[in-house]
Amino acid sequence: MSTLSVIEIEIVRSALTAVAAEMDVTIWRTSRSTIVRELLDYSTAVFDADGFNLAQSARIPMHLNSMGAGLRELIERFVPIEEWGPGDVIVTNDPYCGGQHLPDILAFRPVFHEGRRIAIVGTLCHHIDMGGSAAGSYGATATEIFQEGLRIPPMKLYRGGVRNDEVWAMLLQNVRKPDLVAGDLGAQVASLTVGEAGLQRLAAKYGTGAFLEAGQRILDISEAAMRDTIRRIPDGVYTFEDFVDDDGITDDPIRLEAKIEIRGDALHVDLSGCAAQVTGPINATPSMASCAVYYAVIACADEPIPANAGCYRPVSMTLPPGTVVSAKHPAPVAHRICTVHRLANTILGALAGAVPERIPAAYYGVSYVCTFQTIAESGDRKVLVEIEIGGAGGHPEQDGASAYASGMHNNSNIPVEMIESDMPLTLTGYGLLPGSGGDGQHRGGLGLWREWRVDSPRAAFTCNLDRFKFAPYGLAGGKAGSFGRLTLIRPDGERQSLGSKVTNLPLTRGDVIRLETSGGGGWGPPERRDPAARQRDSALGYV
Repeated sequence: MSTLSVIEIEIVRSALTAVAAEMDVTIWRTSRSTIVRELLDYSTAVFDADGFNLAQSARIPMHLNSMGAGLRELIERFVPIEEWGPGDVIVTNDPYCGGQHLPDILAFRPVFHEGRRIAIVGTLCHHIDMGGSAAGSYGATATEIFQEGLRIPPMKLYRGGVRNDEVWAMLLQNVRKPDLVAGDLGAQVASLTVGEAGLQRLAAKYGTGAFLEAGQRILDISEAAMRDTIRRIPDGVYTFEDFVDDDGITDDPIRLEAKIEIRGDALHVDLSGCAAQVTGPINATPSMASCAVYYAVIACADEPIPANAGCYRPVSMTLPPGTVVSAKHPAPVAHRICTVHRLANTILGALAGAVPERIPAAYYGVSYVCTFQTIAESGDRKVLVEIEIGGAGGHPEQDGASAYASGMHNNSNIPVEMIESDMPLTLTGYGLLPGSGGDGQHRGGLGLWREWRVDSPRAAFTCNLDRFKFAPYGLAGGKAGSFGRLTLIRPDGERQSLGSKVTNLPLTRGDVIRLETSGGGGWGPPERRDPAARQRDSALGYV
């Protein structure tokens, strides 16, 4: 018999979310690198005692929808939950052991109250470097994961509250910026400590039994809400395709296909039509692909649904091994986010066939990852990892947002002042890109342009980009958004167009890298656009 009322369950759910948010703030306040502290490329979450997501902070969908799958893989295949004790911290960054890609370190801590495991807290941070062929561990020409950097197998970095100093030293010996990696990893551990204390306070307040019961009911409530949402979508089979430009090794386009079948209160996504895994580092593993599926389904809901493992239950998938969204070891995965973004675009395109009134045109659909390693006369090296964004797609009810983190993203930008105060780089320009949004009844949002000038004697530039060949699609008669572009500008003004995927391009003092990102697709026929809206676009320089 239930001991908690519906109101009490909602209070506990909000309290769990607050714990995840407190963990979030802890990382933000104590981290060292700009990619964590300024770009905010990290996430925090609370899981039940068996590793199912209960609550999360308002951070990165790519992280949050896959952290639970990673935790379950850790428990089921590598470190049985019975071996997790008080004060332990279990970590990994290996995509084939539950991780994402090598810069992302997952860290989990079990939470005990009165001698009983009641929950698990988790963090995921994108670290500035994990070694490998290129600074930032984002080499665009890797052909196997061994070239991408240091792989951390699932292991206890802390045992009973005591750090494994030998492993800690080994990790820092293999990265380009050990002080920053150590600081950010320390911030993750601090966040876990804060989360543990918050959950112990809740368990002390409500009692262990009631706390565990609340967790299970929270999942059941989300499952019921998701089933109700799916039930309101017309039954049928809906299919859509999109393409990744290439894998950085060949020029061949890479097809993604999603076939969605809706029957009653259940939804199945068949991804068997996606291309085979490729040589270059744009492959994704099943846990990465599944988070795109969960994101798209939650995003198309007509009512808010608490995001946790419960709302995943009515959603099933077909993911045959060996495809670009279900890659097998040792396929490289550094830029897996490109394929996952594009998969989200593809699934949303399919859902537009079922509920066209809810689905926007395609957003920019790629992380524009640019990495600079500067080299001073003394040999001192500094690393900058930037992740730029583009325009959101036009919506059935409004224009798309310009230069707005959309889809699998929830990043901020790194302020110009922070970069220039720490790096021998100058930002010579940064702004919205006129004309980049797709035309339509509701226009796509604008992409952006950004220029970096090298002020050190030497530098190396690496990037993983896309949407240079396949622009973000329009819907309901709307036009596609713009293509992305990358240009090298020499000090004498000579311009050289670059491809979307570059590794360790040598640069010298005065060289400028200019990036232009894609705008979102338009929604609806352009001839239906309000004339007043067109006049405003022109007055504001949007076109």
